[in-house]
Amino acid sequence: MQFDLREIGSSAMILFAVIDVLGAIPVLIDLENRIGDIHELKVTLVSGAIMLVFLFLGQSILSLIGLDIRSFALAGAIVIFFLGLEMVLGIKLSKDDTSAAAASIVPVAFPLIAGTGTLTTLLTIRAEFKMENLILGILINLVIVYLVIKNIKHLAKLLGPGGIVILRKVFGITLLAIAIKLFTTNLGIFH
Repeated sequence: MQFDLREIGSSAMILFAVIDVLGAIPVLIDLENRIGDIHELKVTLVSGAIMLVFLFLGQSILSLIGLDIRSFALAGAIVIFFLGLEMVLGIKLSKDDTSAAAASIVPVAFPLIAGTGTLTTLLTIRAEFKMENLILGILINLVIVYLVIKNIKHLAKLLGPGGIVILRKVFGITLLAIAIKLFTTNLGIFH
């Protein structure tokens, strides 16, 4: 195992931007009001399990359907780019299928925390980082997810509506830059 603080920090920041748990504060508050208390430990564990299973089995799934990591990374870069656009422009390009009737695990752990953007990003950045550093990046984000959900009401008051909007915009720009870097790297441009 070769732990690299730069890789751990980079993977953690990429996942933090994609998961966007701070930007999800308004959604989390709304869900909590509709479905009751969100069980932060259960959400964190289920989200982590989904991410780790996909991290390890995603490659096999791709091989099964005849795709390589580089092709998936390019497709992932495009998805990440559109996620960034959504955040920066304040528009919704994807359909939201969360259900208030479902348990807190279904709308929160999946698709809110470990959704398609997160899973695509995991497979995409898997080509860029060593596995042990990526796993630590996931664990750092799971701790952040746990702390945010546990303190959701306090954070909403602290940030205020304007602070949440600013956070979404900053993380959106970060995602756009990450998408462009992944796209150019996997195409071999600027190498």
